Amino acid sequence: MTKNNSIDTVFDFASLQALITTAGVQLHASEVHGVLAGLICGGFTFEEGCKDANNESHDYLALITDLLNNGEKLPKTLSEAFARLYNELWQAILNDDFSFSPLIADDDDSLAERSAGLCHWVQGFILGFGLQQKDSNALSTDVKEVLSDFVEIANLADDIDEDEDSEKAFFEISEYVRISALLCFSEYGVPPEQTTAKTTLH
Repeated sequence: MTKNNSIDTVFDFASLQALITTAGVQLHASEVHGVLAGLICGGFTFEEGCKDANNESHDYLALITDLLNNGEKLPKTLSEAFARLYNELWQAILNDDFSFSPLIADDDDSLAERSAGLCHWVQGFILGFGLQQKDSNALSTDVKEVLSDFVEIANLADDIDEDEDSEKAFFEISEYVRISALLCFSEYGVPPEQTTAKTTLH
């Protein structure tokens, strides 16, 4: 669930979180990934995230700084990393084999760490999706239900038992989150033009 063998991934959770921590920025890698996923699944177009002629303009990065970093500019290392993460996320969402999954701690990490990561991810998704779909009353019944469930998942208790039943429950919840995000994209996402996807998403 936390690994993707279908495409060449740029980051796993640990490497991205290490990069963020080294840069001295108080961000959670799962929440950043969730915000980007929410934006994309809510209708943020790939072209809105493209760089300008000076190779500097990233609208989604501005949104991340506003939402998660108090409007403070990100270090160049993070801006570049998040740009690659954004492209990787588009690839995964558009991949026919449903390779997309939330970026959270690896299966070898504790259940508590993975659960916390999933909570951060759905919180980010709700933020990003809400920026694109501001009129919640206009949403489909299915998507309203998804967002309601995501709110509950975001508030899951931290004191989770490290046992087989909890592992099974976590897997089912995380799989629900993954499929539900793709459902949101199927209803409100805007796939890039085929030519753009072929030349830019690689």
